[in-house]
Amino acid sequence: MNWGAPLSFVVSPEGEIQKFSTFEQARYWLRRKWPVKDDAQVSALARIEQAMECVGSVGTARRAFISAARSAGFVPEHLITSGAQ
Repeated sequence: MNWGAPLSFVVSPEGEIQKFSTFEQARYWLRRKWPVKDDAQVSALARIEQAMECVGSVGTARRAFISAARSAGFVPEHLITSGAQ
């Protein structure tokens, strides 16, 4: 299931970039690869699952995922490539 334009984040201190293109991919990361277990992670997972079941909005799920990514310390790729941080 496509969730719009991909979101790209720097996910490691070494500068590894991960592009999130689908709900399934974001859900996998939130469940299996997320570096922190906090309220933002739990909320994002719930919002993504709601959107996948068509009982929640895509926009709400994306915003929750972005919030969880920031909470986990991920930096949007465009901030790194533009030199801003």
